[in-house]
Amino acid sequence: MVRLGALVTGVTYRHPGLLAKVATTLDALSGGRATLGIGAAWYDREHHGLGVPYPPLAERFERPKETLRICLQMWDPDNNGPFEGRHHQLAETRCVPSPVSSPHPKIMIGGGGEKKTLRLVARYADACNLFATSPEEVAHKLDVLRRHCDEADRDYDDIRRAVTYSGAAEGDLDTFLRDIEPYTELGNDTVIISPHLGATSQWMEAFAAQASLRLTELG
Repeated sequence: MVRLGALVTGVTYRHPGLLAKVATTLDALSGGRATLGIGAAWYDREHHGLGVPYPPLAERFERPKETLRICLQMWDPDNNGPFEGRHHQLAETRCVPSPVSSPHPKIMIGGGGEKKTLRLVARYADACNLFATSPEEVAHKLDVLRRHCDEADRDYDDIRRAVTYSGAAEGDLDTFLRDIEPYTELGNDTVIISPHLGATSQWMEAFAAQASLRLTELG
């Protein structure tokens, strides 16, 4: 099934209540195929260029937890009450229409921060996303995630593990498969690649479709 979502939206760009509504609208229009991809935000140039406030690092890592709590409350049909947080206060968390997905749209958290981000994955996320920096580093991050899952009494295998690979833009299928195989052996079941922006449709047909088939063989 083709899923729809952003990888990932920084928590600084939209108020959490509006973000929940955006994800809900996408979920309703797509028949339950929305994924809310979320991260702490990092691109200071874009923030300054667009006039978006760019909080200090500590605050940017506080906001994802509060945003996730708001989204989950918005998606809870039995809780339309207020939300009082450090950074956000909502008088009402009513979300109409409700999501099509049950119990709510999937949540993917991007980032590999070991103390905060991966702990949030263990508590709130359906999926995580790590950069394919090296198999050794990703293996370490997944070990940290497993420990956080144990602490949260969460089944590690309930979380889908994705890696973002940035070396496939030129369409070298053999190199891509050789590079990505060690990550599949670590239990990563999703690979996210960026399209060739100059000819996206041709790139998808010539490379992405073939890569998808070959990845199925690796799995």
